[in-house]
Amino acid sequence: MARTVPLVDLRAQRRRLGTRIDDALLRVCEHANFIMGREVVEFEHRLAEFCGARHALGCGNGTDALLLGLMAKDVEPGDAVLCPTFTFAATAEVIALLHATPVFVDVLEDTFNIDPESLVTGIDAARSAGLRPVGIIAVDLFGQPADYRALEQIAGEHGLWIFADAAQSFGAQYRGLRVGQITEMTATSFFPSKPLGCYGDGGAIFTEDDDLAHRIDSLRIHGKGSDKYDNVRIGVNSRLDAVQAAILMEKLAIFPEELKARELVARRYSDGLHDIVRTPGTSNESTSAWAAYTIVLEGRDRDKVAAGLKAAGISTAIYYPLPLHQQTAYKDFPRANGKGLPQAERLAQNVLSLPMHPYLDEATVERIIDEVRGLAGAG
Repeated sequence: MARTVPLVDLRAQRRRLGTRIDDALLRVCEHANFIMGREVVEFEHRLAEFCGARHALGCGNGTDALLLGLMAKDVEPGDAVLCPTFTFAATAEVIALLHATPVFVDVLEDTFNIDPESLVTGIDAARSAGLRPVGIIAVDLFGQPADYRALEQIAGEHGLWIFADAAQSFGAQYRGLRVGQITEMTATSFFPSKPLGCYGDGGAIFTEDDDLAHRIDSLRIHGKGSDKYDNVRIGVNSRLDAVQAAILMEKLAIFPEELKARELVARRYSDGLHDIVRTPGTSNESTSAWAAYTIVLEGRDRDKVAAGLKAAGISTAIYYPLPLHQQTAYKDFPRANGKGLPQAERLAQNVLSLPMHPYLDEATVERIIDEVRGLAGAG
């Protein structure tokens, strides 16, 4: 029987890193400074250097990175923040947690990212609802940056800021800029399955703005001022611990090679599947971190394909089965056209993510391609 192919293979990466991880963990255990230890400071420096950002600040997880950014922007009740509906709940959750209003907009079917035309409609919908549009959270879904040039033009016309939700795209580039330096603020996640993932929860925020960096640094440690017993604002407890920072430094050292390997896997998939299913499109102005490789099975029986792949020992996932505007917690928030968001709704019915990680060899990719072609080719 053929071996099972996981969606993400963290064990393969662990085997490659070997004793480097063990040694990194031992160093932290020996100095025992687990919270905001020297590894955190060093990792933040290397992270900023990697992507060219002026500031990189670690935090507890990717959701907290989004929350801290909105807190630093003083988002409050009555504010509207525009975001795509085809994303994980965390994107809208942080807006609602601050008692502001998420306004959902549609996405482009080829890149899965925010649709600029729907964004304009969403801004009008926010104002019609008596809200103050203040900003946009643009999600770089599955690893490819959104079309920030188009978004910046719209944001400039309406006086909005842009916050990049790069939980899946760290390592990618847009128009020659690495994710982390494209917008005023960028949030990312180090959840284990992300392109750069730790062995637990972790996240980071990038910014070019010194004042925002100072505020975020304060907010992530209970709103500290000159020290942690001088609290100058209401903050939260969201610190990246030294163990995770030590692990992430070892992974960051091999990250450029892993990004190249991901690109090779994606190219093999696209070459082998583009005539059978809709494969993910990439802009000429962007690269992708390929956090996921997601095909669109429109006109095919997705359940049949997924079941057939499972029977063949190939893992799949559906990201995401329901757009946010159709989910119980979010269905009453405003949306771009006041009704449905059709492109996202179609995608939710037809997307399927295949195994994607840097350690997929050519033979395994060909096996997956053959199985998909056999299951989807007949219609």
